[in-house]
Amino acid sequence: MGEADVVPLGTRGKPGRGRGTDNPSSSSRDALLAKQAKPKPAGPTPPKAPDVAALLAESKSTSPSVNAAKGIPVGELIASFVTAAKEVFGADWESRTAELLAFVRRRLTGDYSVDEFGFDPELTEKLVLTAIRPIAQKYFRVEVLGAENIPLEGGALIVSNHSGTVPVDGLITLVSLHDATGRFMRALGADLVFKLPFVSDLARSVGTTLACADDAERMLSAGEIVGVWPEGFKGIGKPFTERYKLQRFGRGGFVSAAIKAGVPIIPVSVVGAEEIYPIVGNVPSLARLLGVPYLPITPTFPLLGPLGLLPLPSKWLIEFGEPIRTDEFEPELADDPMVLFNVTDQVREAIQQNLYTLLRKRKSVFG
Repeated sequence: MGEADVVPLGTRGKPGRGRGTDNPSSSSRDALLAKQAKPKPAGPTPPKAPDVAALLAESKSTSPSVNAAKGIPVGELIASFVTAAKEVFGADWESRTAELLAFVRRRLTGDYSVDEFGFDPELTEKLVLTAIRPIAQKYFRVEVLGAENIPLEGGALIVSNHSGTVPVDGLITLVSLHDATGRFMRALGADLVFKLPFVSDLARSVGTTLACADDAERMLSAGEIVGVWPEGFKGIGKPFTERYKLQRFGRGGFVSAAIKAGVPIIPVSVVGAEEIYPIVGNVPSLARLLGVPYLPITPTFPLLGPLGLLPLPSKWLIEFGEPIRTDEFEPELADDPMVLFNVTDQVREAIQQNLYTLLRKRKSVFG
């Protein structure tokens, strides 16, 4: 094969494709002029670059609420906030919003007070009860009976059955009593409540104190409504086959506190809590390892994992029974075992009979 014939680019070819010189050929110039003179096909005109100065000037003249630096429509944001506030708070959204902002300010600055037991009435009413109320009214559809039996002033002892695997019934009773009378219920809690992180502080903030006779007597004598659940963990941890069957009430310490303070005892029956977490089994060995009184197995937990923690939407009925007077007893009878036994048995029987009545009244578990 012979040597290749190397030809410099642009030195050969048809006119108009270059001649190897620095200046373009006449044919090349004619082709360029013809291309520039050829009309462009009709079509959408490409958008021009926006005139930023003109846009800023227009925004300032038409909408002073527009942030010219970042283009944020502050006016629209305010309008959206107002619309959302109306939907959440209703017609009186302005006053409700002002109350909310004032509440947040007081929490941040520490401008609020608690009593000697740690009870924070503002936090309880504005935050806790507000959060629980939709669950009670919409999810469990609570129906309250006998609210006229709750005194509007002075001390009273609320004694209720206990059920539900998790003590949700105490919170629902708390908000139901407050909505019916405007009063707060001071609950007596077990030792375990005050050993749990975060739960302990929250429990004290909503008025819960350790279940002891001395604290109960002090609050009753001060004119507070005190709530107690004598069944304790035996009530909320019982299997579903024993639902609505009251467990033992203990030694009657709550009766002694009521007699010493001279306040009425109001038996309360709660129907509906038994079905939110039906206990079909228990793991006592693991419960002892974890330091809890029981470790329940329900139809949804632990089978469904975290979804099993969602309570079933049962229909609730809460009845405040007729008060049982204790001011007829002499103060020294507060330590008489027979008196305590008789009054305790009377309270327990009243709750049990009301439970049977409510069960017959309720049309269906989830109706």
